[in-house]
Amino acid sequence: MAWQRPNCIVQAVQMVRTAQLQSILRTSTVTSGSLLQQRKGTRSYATEAQTTGGNALQVRAAPEIDFSQLATRPARVIPASPAYFSGSPKFIDHLLNLERICAKYASLPTVSPSEAPRMAWFKLAQFRDFVGEPVPTKKYKSLVKILQRLNRIEPALLPGEVRDTLRTFLRPGNPYGNKPAPATVDEMGRARGKGKRKTSSAVVHLVEGEGEVMVNGKTLTEAFPRLHDRESATWPLRCTSRLDKYNVWATVRGGGVTGQAEAITLALARALLVHEPALKPILRKAGVITVDARRVERKKPGHVKARKMPTWVKR
Repeated sequence: MAWQRPNCIVQAVQMVRTAQLQSILRTSTVTSGSLLQQRKGTRSYATEAQTTGGNALQVRAAPEIDFSQLATRPARVIPASPAYFSGSPKFIDHLLNLERICAKYASLPTVSPSEAPRMAWFKLAQFRDFVGEPVPTKKYKSLVKILQRLNRIEPALLPGEVRDTLRTFLRPGNPYGNKPAPATVDEMGRARGKGKRKTSSAVVHLVEGEGEVMVNGKTLTEAFPRLHDRESATWPLRCTSRLDKYNVWATVRGGGVTGQAEAITLALARALLVHEPALKPILRKAGVITVDARRVERKKPGHVKARKMPTWVKR
């Protein structure tokens, strides 16, 4: 009996449902195809297929692009500089130009840095005014290195392009062209030297004599009670064994006792070079003609000294 075999009933119900679903899918496919054809007729594409008569298809292509019009009227304005959108376009333009020139003439022979012509490049503040941009110090040093490399090219083979480019970055005037006249001994046989140390400045007149030393009208012992200061002031004569050959008249002002003694050291060495220029290697090795540019660091607000802070108190 059918009621005793439920599987047959279930299969019959499933077949009916499957037939209904297939009929629904056929009707939906037909309607969607008609809708797509209607939409395709309303849209306009650059290239689309149209039916002409029966089943023949005719393809209509897009019009050809006229590039001549695009060249005369670009879509956007193209900047002349490749670094236009950077923070410092003028500086980068100069840097790219120098790198191009350096790569172009990299095969030319070079000389050592000591034999290269001495050039006075722009200082950082002057270069910033030149380009009108806030150029960082590190970037400017990289540009100066390229300038120094180009300046080392053999002067006899230096191209005109490199010479004109280097001249662009020179300071106005020639700081190394106007050399001061060499100091000479006056009609009274005196050589004059001037020196500074910290806030002290000294002027020394050196003349041949028996070895007398006067500082501001006082003897050396009265001016400098400490033995170290006396030896420091007369060290140029001691290291060259000239203590008993010259008389020294020194005028010094400003600063403390140690600063005044070291100012006299530099002034005395410069005056001694006027009498005997051949002593320069000895004085250079002794370190008495090297300027000591160290100064006391300024005091800061809220500090006891330059770096020292007030004592911290908990209560």
